[in-house]
Amino acid sequence: MNVDGEIYREDEGRGTAETVAGYLSALAIFVSIVGIVWHPLRLILPSIAIALIAAAMAGPGRKLQFAAVVITTVCFFLGLTIAVATSQPLY
Repeated sequence: MNVDGEIYREDEGRGTAETVAGYLSALAIFVSIVGIVWHPLRLILPSIAIALIAAAMAGPGRKLQFAAVVITTVCFFLGLTIAVATSQPLY
């Protein structure tokens, strides 16, 4: 409240869902990068699902969630390619 009795409302900024979506996106990116070198199907497939859920939570126009979906997809193809080329187990 200011001196004249008016109430100032601060901009709420991000909502709770967008904050959680950001954390889920970061988790999905980290897990998919780890999944490149260690069990790609066990780690990267769930991280793709987490990235898609985060993208749906945040709504359109969020760059981190879009990047998470793209990075997890690229890591999926890269992880499977490396696993097949080196004769490592996929799961």
